[in-house]
Amino acid sequence: MGPPANHGDPRIVPLVPLGQRGCHAEIFPKHTNMNDPATSDSFNLRSLLREPVDTYHAKAKDHLSSHALAEFRRCPLLFRKKELGLIPSRDSHAFVVGRAAHVLILEGRERYEAEFAVGGPINTKTGLPFGSATKAFMEWATQRGRPVLADDDAATVEEMAASVTSHAVANALLADGVAEGVVRAKYAGHASQARIDWINPAGGAGIVDLKTCDRMDSFEFDARAFNYIHQLAFYRAVLEVATDVALPVHIIAVEKREPFRSGVWHIAPAVLDAAKRENEAAMASLSECRASGIWPTGFEAMRQFDHN
Repeated sequence: MGPPANHGDPRIVPLVPLGQRGCHAEIFPKHTNMNDPATSDSFNLRSLLREPVDTYHAKAKDHLSSHALAEFRRCPLLFRKKELGLIPSRDSHAFVVGRAAHVLILEGRERYEAEFAVGGPINTKTGLPFGSATKAFMEWATQRGRPVLADDDAATVEEMAASVTSHAVANALLADGVAEGVVRAKYAGHASQARIDWINPAGGAGIVDLKTCDRMDSFEFDARAFNYIHQLAFYRAVLEVATDVALPVHIIAVEKREPFRSGVWHIAPAVLDAAKRENEAAMASLSECRASGIWPTGFEAMRQFDHN
């Protein structure tokens, strides 16, 4: 299933890469008739788009994402201020490392090395690399023109990738599928978009989301605290609107520190359905806020502590 000879023809630009790490095949428009054995009989890959991360984020001003909806559920006023550009977003160090792990694990080493620089300047007085928080390192990183991972961060990313690869269940989920597929649809009255880590409609894998965590023992607590289930319910719902198929959902989690353990969770459909109802209630509230121009904080009413 390789590319046709006239690869420059915009009509036959590949939609999405197919296959883990090596991206051993690509899906072209001619393959979206669902005769491809790597897809289910009813799932339409034509609904998936391939686009750079920056393009996806640029379209956030016109499309609701799971991240933006989570911010609205937390505080409508905060959501509105960010929407108006009054609160600039900043990439944290942890975000860059997490993004690098996603690229290496899901999109392969070639893409990882193209998107991230590794290393840093050496302090001639000590013979050791400058720390990532120093002015010398920041100036060096700016000259690279792309995100930079210090050597210790790059080593962490490699450990996380090796952990996921060596986990039999995680590796099976990522054996075939679409990395970073983008889907857009009108959902619950809102133009919505989702960039999904991994989609494999065949074999029961469905939607696979990769998360990094500090401690595997507390991951289920983190999943609740950071609304991962609501995020995945949003992904599943937008994809279902676009394809008429409700896929199963899995999470792969990997630690960012020793011993770099990996774990896999299947999310029960009933749990996703409950989160979907809460998402849709929030989306209805969002419509009301837009109509009224009133953006509450969520703390307007008197509250009471009634438990120890």
